[in-house]
Amino acid sequence: MRLTAHGWWLADAGDVAPRPPLADDVAADVVVVGGGFAGMWTAWHVLERAPGARVVVLEADRCGHGPSGRNGGFVDNLWHAAPRLRERFGDEAAVAVGEASGESVRAIGEWCAGERVDAWYRMGGQIVASAAPAQDGAGRAVAEACAALGVPGEAIPLSAAEVRRRCDSPVLRAGTYMPTAATVHPARLALGLRERLVAHGARVHEGSRVRALRVGPGGVRAHTAGGSVRARAAVLAGGCQLLAAAPLRRALTTVSSHLVMTEPVPDVIERAGWTGGEAITDARSLLHYFRTTPDGRIAFGWAGGRIGAGGRVGGHVERDAAIARRVRADLVRFFPDLAHRRVVHAWGGPIDASPTHLPTLESLPGGPAWAAYGFTGNGVGPSHLAGRVLAALALDERDRLTRLALVDPPPVRVPPEPLRWLGATLIRAGLERKERAEESGRAPDAASAFLARVPELIGLHIGR
Repeated sequence: MRLTAHGWWLADAGDVAPRPPLADDVAADVVVVGGGFAGMWTAWHVLERAPGARVVVLEADRCGHGPSGRNGGFVDNLWHAAPRLRERFGDEAAVAVGEASGESVRAIGEWCAGERVDAWYRMGGQIVASAAPAQDGAGRAVAEACAALGVPGEAIPLSAAEVRRRCDSPVLRAGTYMPTAATVHPARLALGLRERLVAHGARVHEGSRVRALRVGPGGVRAHTAGGSVRARAAVLAGGCQLLAAAPLRRALTTVSSHLVMTEPVPDVIERAGWTGGEAITDARSLLHYFRTTPDGRIAFGWAGGRIGAGGRVGGHVERDAAIARRVRADLVRFFPDLAHRRVVHAWGGPIDASPTHLPTLESLPGGPAWAAYGFTGNGVGPSHLAGRVLAALALDERDRLTRLALVDPPPVRVPPEPLRWLGATLIRAGLERKERAEESGRAPDAASAFLARVPELIGLHIGR
């Protein structure tokens, strides 16, 4: 099993020549800091709304090579968050967010077809299924909330038998099916978007870490080692590295997730009856997530990796051999037929975890600048929605999207470092012990059960 930072998707997509770093002082209408999905979709939608606009994308490394090119490739909507959306914002706002996020799931597929980007887009829906008695009923709240909002077709309850007909894993029990969800090859999507941005006139500079951002009423100025961009508006979409920005230091937590990829196993997939392309998660807080690929592989991940201190994204956040072995063992627990089949690649990456488990689009103080953060491992679909919203904001074109509840919601902050790292590490350990005990049919110890409840007690949300 090969363990790397960037993983199978990016290796399969192939190397790309780097874009030149910023080497002069330039003017732009919009400067985008961060070349992941949120940043690149923002740049794309600015050019869609205002052809000929001067758009500059500044990426510290290589566009699409961070979490955007390494994730599980689940293209989610936000209907799975319907209970939280209703609680925080009310029914009308929840429906608006859910509908807009579903539009983005479909729009990504339409974009791939229209731009001829073979990103393996497949609208197979998503199943959230119990994998232990303690998880039973976990998806019921989502189905009930969607029914109350008048969209029962967005979250359909499934019996254990119905789940097993779609994916016959001995671990899976009853669950909920959400049809407006898809899967993609995330690296092919990210690199295809990068290529199309350049072709449509965006200036994309890689190896161009922003060292300072000056924001004022007259505009913004982004400084790199080689030059600067003076722009009318700025969008920050740097994931966990946004923790370096003073206004956002308590806005999110860096967590990690690891995946493994099997060799082609079409026979195993066929025996499981898992031929509909469904993306699947269990109902843990530190959830398992898995999907198939068109060439007959299974990608299997676990969102239970170590906590990163501040915005640090290297080390065990990206490559953790112990976590990779655990994910490999869990893969076989869910699919025993894979016990003697090869796992060809393992990798990890950072997740910008929001304290509400909802993405946030936040105005920055002092001028025309916004930050997008908190995608919490569910960003492939919502980052497209974020790009649509941020493009409108950057162009000062207010519309129904800029009025979504995800724009400048009441802030929820986490403790400062080192309390954030220490507290999150303790909670993660408690959750892990509790959920492993429940999967084994044992009652969790009192300390672990208490630690698992701490987020709820202090108003934070962990898990789906």
